[in-house]
Amino acid sequence: MAQVNPKVKAASTEELQKVFSKYASHVEKDERLMTAADFAQKFLGIVPEDGNVRTASLITGAADQTKDGKISFAEFTAFENMLRSPDALYMLAFQLFDIDCNGAIDLKEFKEVLSLTSMHELVPFNTECPLVKSYFGTDGSRKLDFQAFSQLLQELKGEYLRQAFVHFDTKKNGTISALDLAEIVKTFREGALSDFVQHNLVTVAGGHASHTVNYAYYQAFNGMLDKIPLLEHIFSMASTGSVTKEVTKEELLLSARQFSQVTPLEVDILFEFCDLNQQSGRVSVANVKQLIPQASGSLAATPGPVAEYEYKEISIGMQVLESMYRFAMGGIGGATGATAVYPIDLVKTRMQNQRTSGMVGELMYKNSIDCFFKVLRNEGPQGLYRGLLPQLVGVAPEKAIKLTVNDLMRGKMTNHDGTIPLYGEIIAGGCGGGCQVMFTNPLEIVKIRLQTQGEVAGSRRIGAVGVIRELGLKRLYLGASACFLRDIPFSAIYFPTYAHCKRWLGGDDPAKVHFMMAGFIAGVPAAGLLTPADVIKTRLQVKAREGQQKYSGLVDTIQKIYRDEGGRAFWKGAPARICRSSPQFAVTLFTYEFLQSTFKLDFGRSKKPTEASQLPPLQRSDFVGGLHCANATFAGVERHLGLVLPKFSPARSSQSQPRR
Repeated sequence: MAQVNPKVKAASTEELQKVFSKYASHVEKDERLMTAADFAQKFLGIVPEDGNVRTASLITGAADQTKDGKISFAEFTAFENMLRSPDALYMLAFQLFDIDCNGAIDLKEFKEVLSLTSMHELVPFNTECPLVKSYFGTDGSRKLDFQAFSQLLQELKGEYLRQAFVHFDTKKNGTISALDLAEIVKTFREGALSDFVQHNLVTVAGGHASHTVNYAYYQAFNGMLDKIPLLEHIFSMASTGSVTKEVTKEELLLSARQFSQVTPLEVDILFEFCDLNQQSGRVSVANVKQLIPQASGSLAATPGPVAEYEYKEISIGMQVLESMYRFAMGGIGGATGATAVYPIDLVKTRMQNQRTSGMVGELMYKNSIDCFFKVLRNEGPQGLYRGLLPQLVGVAPEKAIKLTVNDLMRGKMTNHDGTIPLYGEIIAGGCGGGCQVMFTNPLEIVKIRLQTQGEVAGSRRIGAVGVIRELGLKRLYLGASACFLRDIPFSAIYFPTYAHCKRWLGGDDPAKVHFMMAGFIAGVPAAGLLTPADVIKTRLQVKAREGQQKYSGLVDTIQKIYRDEGGRAFWKGAPARICRSSPQFAVTLFTYEFLQSTFKLDFGRSKKPTEASQLPPLQRSDFVGGLHCANATFAGVERHLGLVLPKFSPARSSQSQPRR
């Protein structure tokens, strides 16, 4: 039994039965069956109701396993399951050719199906060619199983294009006219060309003095059309991800060196298309997007409305709104995460500020749990949230700066092939952590002084504004050196760990829970290993009570803590710090992803799918489970294998597409 794609949800028997009963019009021995018209015309909508009957019959054969011209419910169910298999494209093609339903393709079946294609109407395929004889044997007696036939289909497209060139090379001088090239391309790629390419085929191909093309140009022309998605990727690499940045032919060739399948002549033809209007010698990714077809083949046309996506640059005003949106989402996510774990943060600060130098009454808390309950008993529940307001005010710009700088530096450190080395991830994270200190330090010192006010009963308590007035602008950055010492390594550890955990947990398409789990896991080493720097920062920023040790700088703090309390003092509050940071970042990222998925705004940005597999699901309730992929898979047979089937009747076809 073929494996299925886990990303495509299977339809239930009840769902399939409902759809089948709706379209199955033929009844035979009390059993409802689908006819070719029911399946290809009414259900799939591939062939118009007055369209090509032979095409409708052939398409029906993909689901009709008994080849009696009708589809039973069992066959319909098997068809839905086949569409969910990873190799559905080749399995569908195999079913189309397996006319006698014996699990193998013979030469007669191969010839019969090829004779029904649009290309055969233009250029009859010569089955006496070496390619066909190599697969079916010199005498044509060999039959091909699924694996062998799939390999033949992979080579068939190139052979058919070669034969088409020979057919039109009437003078036998190795050239054909630009009009011949245009006719071959339009027939062989019916429905798989963008409007821009169709309108400019003859202009580009006939742009030479002789208005003819040789075989090398012909092959490169078709090769370029096959490789447009790859060439778009190479363009994106050469322009470092920018849609509007223009690159020269030399810059593109430099980026294409690692892709041996792209030739210089294909790049030349690409530039002829993209630079057709401005002729500046420079082309952007936006120019390449003109070559991408709107749908993957003529059979991709769907009966229902299908959402279209097309990436475009947005105005400065929309960019500002987009930045504000992301800032707000990050701020809400950060505030949610900070609020959720704030009591733990307060306990962590109290534990780190506790001195164990032997002074009478200095040891207030035995451990983090003892600290939590003493605060709750002596100061009430509100005591656990002392200093929360300045934390919420500062968390939005802090997270925004950290995430923005990290993303910016990751882009700068990304290689041409789209990968980023580990050292690049570490540098990017460190830069993000360093840049946030301008917001983090004032936020932290105000928060810490508010958190430690309740340690002594009856002491005067002031609010956040009072703390800021007491410190003054300059002293708001007291302990900034320790803040750098903590935040730069923290982000350098956290972001690479988060990125790798996310890929490890969810692959290329992680779910929201994977973001939360990755954020939690990444916070453990980042928070735990940087506890000494956090202890030093807390001691520098807290307001020392009468009789407590005072510190004058980073080195002085390290020396005095080690001298008075020993090395273990640097790890005070480590459990509380880990218990705070890990869930805080997990909740922050989960909230951020949840908000972005709930309030989806693209601000005028969208991207049109370029492959059949990327087409959005059909907007019809009848297309359940694997049936969502039906039309796109038939389209793949056309686009990727070159087996274009005429949708209209021979009379209409000949009227709409005159043949030579």
